[in-house]
Parts: sequence; structure tokens; C-alpha cells
Amino acid sequence: MLTDIERHELEDALKHYPDKRAGAIDALLIVQRRRGWISDDSLLDIAQFLGMTGDDVDSIATFYNLIFRKPVGRHVAFLCDSISCWIMGYEQVRAQIKKHYDIDLGQTTRDGRLTCLPIACLGHCERAPAMMIDQDVYGNVTPEKVETIVEKYK
Repeated sequence: MLTDIERHELEDALKHYPDKRAGAIDALLIVQRRRGWISDDSLLDIAQFLGMTGDDVDSIATFYNLIFRKPVGRHVAFLCDSISCWIMGYEQVRAQIKKHYDIDLGQTTRDGRLTCLPIACLGHCERAPAMMIDQDVYGNVTPEKVETIVEKYK
């Protein structure tokens, strides 16, 4: 069930759309910001609020890679695996994350602090390899810089 606060935020955000179904991504992000991820129950509550089917909202949620359909850590690190990043050292950065934090892509640290996910492109090809933690984008990431970057996020 959506909380009163979530309903208020949804109504405020969706008033900018001629049809509230057009704000499905906004609705998903609002609920995710409050709950950390979108559970099946949350998805169905959003669908009902928007006048959509659960399948329609799920197809949006699973297509959009910033919507989390399973629990994630307090911070989410997206490691760009585009061709530019791959050529410029993606594999070494990924190996450093695995070594230092004992997680691979799609996993969360034991303490729940960090989840690492792949992303197709962060749009920083000129600064490859790139990584984004929460909303902060980092370029020219090297294995040596990983710990310094991640340590900002407790």
C-alpha cells in the first residue's frame, strides 16, 4: 500500500502530465527513493495508482536500469561496460572492486553498503573507464582510484 507521503509526492509529480500513465518512471523513482527498491507489491500499488496493469509497469521497471527490482545496498555503483570503457581498463577496475569489496557485478557487500551493477553507457567515453555511484559520475577510473572513490560513500 502506498503511504500518504508517497501518494502526495506522486500526485504532485504527475500533475505535470496530461495522462498520469506517462509519469510511470517518475512514480517508480518516487517510491524507490522512499523504499530503496521496487518490490512486486510496490509495483502493483503503483500500477493501480496509475491505472495501468502490473505487467505494463513491470515492463517499464525492468527496462529502465535505474529502477531496482530487488534490494540493493545503501549505495549503488554502476560500472560502465561500453566498448570505450572496456578498452580503457574496465576489466582491471572490475577486478579491483571484486578483490577489495568481495563482490562481483550484481552483488552487494555483506554489510549492505555497496551494490555493483553494470551499465551499458554513462556517456563519459572521453573519460573512460567511467563509474557512477548514486548520482555522482567519475571518469578516468583506475584500480588505484577505486578505494578513494568508494570510501566517500559510507
